[in-house]
Amino acid sequence: MPRGYAHLPREERAPRFQASVTRMIERQNWEELAPFIAAAGADPKPMIDRLRHFATQVLEWNRGVSNLISRKDEDRIVARHLRESVEAAAWLQESGASRWLDFGSGAGFPAIPLALLGVGTSWILVESRRPKTLFMRKALQDLETTGIEVFHGRLEQLRHEQPEFGTVDAFTSRATMRMAPTLALAGEYVRVGGTAFLWKGSRRDEELEEPSDWTEQWKFEEARTIGVENTAIAKFIKVK
Repeated sequence: MPRGYAHLPREERAPRFQASVTRMIERQNWEELAPFIAAAGADPKPMIDRLRHFATQVLEWNRGVSNLISRKDEDRIVARHLRESVEAAAWLQESGASRWLDFGSGAGFPAIPLALLGVGTSWILVESRRPKTLFMRKALQDLETTGIEVFHGRLEQLRHEQPEFGTVDAFTSRATMRMAPTLALAGEYVRVGGTAFLWKGSRRDEELEEPSDWTEQWKFEEARTIGVENTAIAKFIKVK
C-alpha cells in the first residue's frame, strides 16, 4: 500500500488506494496500443478496456500484495509492458501456431495480452514464483479467459509432472534468461518446425554471436525492434 496510507483507518484506506491506482492507469497513453490491436484483427476499444482491467489488477496486486513489476514501471505499464506484449501480435499470428508455451511468465507479460488478442488457441504459462502464479490465476479468472493454464514450477519440471504434455507449436519468453539456455529449454518442448520468440534487450547481438550448441536445434530467422526501449523479439525455427 502506498506510503502515507498506513495511519488511516482501514475503511478509508481502500478508496484512497483504489483512487491512486485509477489515476495511475488513466493518465497513461492507451491509444498507442490501438494500431497494434487492429493489426492483430481485434477491435481496439473493447480490447483496450480488457487490457486496462488487466493492468489495474497488476497495479493493485503490485501495491497491495507482492511485487510483480518494478515500482518505477507502474507509470509506464502501457509503454513498457503492454506495448512490448501486443506490438508484435500480428507477426506472431503469422506463424500459424496454435499451442503456445510462455516461460518465466511473471505478471503475465507478454502471454496474457497476446492470448487476449487471439494469438494461438491454447497457452501454458510457466512461472516458478508462487505469488506470481497466484496472481495470474486470479487475473485470468477475473478476465473470464479460456484456453490458458498456469503451471507453478520450473520449466524442467513440467514434463515430469505432466508426462502427457507433449509438444507445443511455439514458445515465448520475455527477458528471462540468456538466449542459449532459453533455447536449450525450449528445444525440449517445441516440435520440429515450431517457433520460438524471445524478447531481448541491448545485448541480443552479443548473445546471438556467442559460441553455443543451440544452432544444432534452432535456426535464427530474424529480429524485430519493438517498443521504445531498444527491445527486440528474435524469432527462431526448430530444425531438429
